[in-house]
Amino acid sequence: MPRTGTGPDFIEALARGLDVITAFAPQRPVMSLSEVATATGLARPTARRILLTLEELGYVRISDKGFALTPRVLDLGTAYVRSLGLWDVARPHMEQLVAHTRESCSIAQLDGSDIVYVARVAVPKIVTLSVQIGTRFPALPTSLGKVLLAALDPERLEKTLAEPTRSGLTALWQPRREERDAVLREARARGWALADEDLALGIRSVAVPLRDGEGRVIAAINVNAHAAETSVSKLQDEHLPLLLQTAGEISGDFARLAAVPHAVVGPLS
Repeated sequence: MPRTGTGPDFIEALARGLDVITAFAPQRPVMSLSEVATATGLARPTARRILLTLEELGYVRISDKGFALTPRVLDLGTAYVRSLGLWDVARPHMEQLVAHTRESCSIAQLDGSDIVYVARVAVPKIVTLSVQIGTRFPALPTSLGKVLLAALDPERLEKTLAEPTRSGLTALWQPRREERDAVLREARARGWALADEDLALGIRSVAVPLRDGEGRVIAAINVNAHAAETSVSKLQDEHLPLLLQTAGEISGDFARLAAVPHAVVGPLS
């Protein structure tokens, strides 16, 4: 169903345009007009006008097979990441961590009940699931998600997990509330979380929080490995100390960056 706003300043046309963009997914990279209309709940003429507008702006291309997004859509996501300054701060630390562990490293943030990857330094390995900037997974079965969910207060946690996932993936680990709460309490108490093939077979990872200058959790960073190559004990005993050190360095640099006053240029008085 198309999104409807609750206030007088809600721009329905903008919301519908975003609905069309997010209707495309890995399992449906190319869609016909009818498929876009069905996926968004929009009337065909409305969907057509939005698609043609996006095509004129360079976000959609048209072929004989239908409509597809263009790489320009990535600008929408990278603008968010760049606005944080998080990638510029984190990259050298992540690269150093990957050089020491020889495992991939990612940063993610919460978006509803999902995590979304906002930074990644990968090593070439065959894994069950492909991950890149913008990839989303259900938060709870991931180490990154456990860390982020553990930082929420109980009321916000329930509201967050009540939102339906938009990842299109069904995780292997489907805990009851008691088990879920116990895992999040443990993650909160020790300051890190582990996922041992909870999301999918063959994927094992450990994550810790990234914090701003006031100690608030702003993201999570992990080391992920292939379960057949890296044991849980190696993750905890060898990679986790390096990950904690890296997270501390990134958090410290980010806090210092945020504390630097930025000049605002305005009209001369």
